[in-house]
Amino acid sequence: MIVLTRLSGTAFVLNADLIERLDSTPDTVVTLVDGKKYVVAEGLLQVVEQVRAWRGSIIAAGALPDMPPQTMAQRAHLAAVADHPTLEPTLEEER
Repeated sequence: MIVLTRLSGTAFVLNADLIERLDSTPDTVVTLVDGKKYVVAEGLLQVVEQVRAWRGSIIAAGALPDMPPQTMAQRAHLAAVADHPTLEPTLEEER
C-alpha cells in the first residue's frame, strides 16, 4: 500500500498491486486495472519509487527466516469452559 496525495491536499492509501499505468500529463495520473483514475500531487518518479519500496518490503519480509515450530508446552493453553458459574444452562441441559 502506498500513500498518495490528491490535488486537493488530502492523502489516501492505494493498493499498489492494482496500478495498471502511470501518466504524466503534466499532472500525474494513476490508472488502476479497473479503469479508475486518480490525479495525484506526487511526481511520476515519486510514485514509481513508492511502489518499488512497497514491493521490496514485501519481498524482504518473505525472505525472513522461518520461526521454529513451538512445542505444546510453549503454546498458550486455551480450552472450552463448560462449567463456568455464569454460564446459563440450555433447554436441553435442563431436561
